[in-house]
Amino acid sequence: MDAGRVLLLGAAVVLQCVACGAAAPDADAESTAEAFLFSYFKGNGEDGLHLAWSADGLKWTPLKDDTSFLKPMVGNDKLMRDPCIIQGPDGLFHMVWTVSWKERGIGYAHSKDLINWSPQKYIPVMEHEPAARNCWAPEVFWDEDGEQYLIFWATTIPGRFPATETAGDGGLNHRMYYVTTRDFQTFSPTRLFYDPGFNVIDATIVRHNGRYIMFLKDETRNPPQKNIRIARSSRAEGPYGAVSEPITGDYWAEGPTAIRIKDAWVVYFDKYTKHRYGAVQSKDLTTWEDISAKVDFPAGFRHGTVFSVKADNLEGLRRLSAKP
Repeated sequence: MDAGRVLLLGAAVVLQCVACGAAAPDADAESTAEAFLFSYFKGNGEDGLHLAWSADGLKWTPLKDDTSFLKPMVGNDKLMRDPCIIQGPDGLFHMVWTVSWKERGIGYAHSKDLINWSPQKYIPVMEHEPAARNCWAPEVFWDEDGEQYLIFWATTIPGRFPATETAGDGGLNHRMYYVTTRDFQTFSPTRLFYDPGFNVIDATIVRHNGRYIMFLKDETRNPPQKNIRIARSSRAEGPYGAVSEPITGDYWAEGPTAIRIKDAWVVYFDKYTKHRYGAVQSKDLTTWEDISAKVDFPAGFRHGTVFSVKADNLEGLRRLSAKP
């Protein structure tokens, strides 16, 4: 075993202890040890998918010298913003992303190892709404109870929610929409996913104690909100209840993504007016502590998704970063 492999295994072992409180595994457990990854984009998303890793969920190190793992090929603008990755029960990593500021579809691709990707697909989720202005920040979630994937995103359809028509930026007045699929080949009709009574974007979902927790951005501009809130449901498809008070303080925040680390939930978010990332944590999903001063992200890091992988997945990714 070379020195780089020893370093990787050591980091993965430490991480498993942090993530679940378990005793450190021996070498035979190497393939099941977990590591944290974060998918993200830089700039306007022109160069595609970036990945970073962490052993503690606090300090994040870019992989492959912070260069792209996958260049965007679909959509008129060929962007890869807001990349969301999950590993499904089929073992594949499924990714969706924003292809454009103004198109009515999203991007999709899958991979076995996060290095070699399938041909990219444009999914026209809002093409049936000719007035729809966009499809922003799609997320994919495995609904274990329904044995299906949910794909959801934010869209503005002018005039659809007149009571909040003037509450957004430049006439934008988003609500969350979704489709379901089992194979990423056929999709349900697009349906309204969540209308909290205000302009909303950047929803993400986790499951906790048999319930579904939605973190979302209140995108209200007039008067300013621009914060992260929570809604809850007993079903992944909803309905989701009323939103909580903001959990991210008084600075503007977007792009929440959440993961459980040891005995606490950590929600990362983009402090986009400050050009840096922040985080809050909670043991009960009610009382939140700001830990932004403890997190460290690569320069230029923008809206992505946190997820866990096995140690051998991380090892393959780190080999791409190794110097010859």
